[in-house]
Amino acid sequence: MAKVIIPEYLEREIDRKFKGEAVDIFELMFSLRDFPKKGKLVGRVGNVAIKELKYKSFRFYFIVDAYRVKFFGVDELHDLLIKFLRMSDKKSQEKVIEEVRDFLRRV
Repeated sequence: MAKVIIPEYLEREIDRKFKGEAVDIFELMFSLRDFPKKGKLVGRVGNVAIKELKYKSFRFYFIVDAYRVKFFGVDELHDLLIKFLRMSDKKSQEKVIEEVRDFLRRV
């Protein structure tokens, strides 16, 4: 089972924006524990893959080890770390992806 990390600032933002629907969003995010290959690849920086999960018109961006997700089977990804970073609506999608890329390049 993969480990999913959601930072406090993102939890607060989701709770504030979605209120009652926040539970559904967190369930979607934590479903990556059992299905770590879920999500659309939107970019790579080195060996780190930037992926997104969609919920209605919103996107939630997370990073994973690109090599392990691509080549390992689901049962071999028990110690994979998945970290959520940002969320956006459809309008600001490109801007947020670029910000994540820039952040990963600097780190």
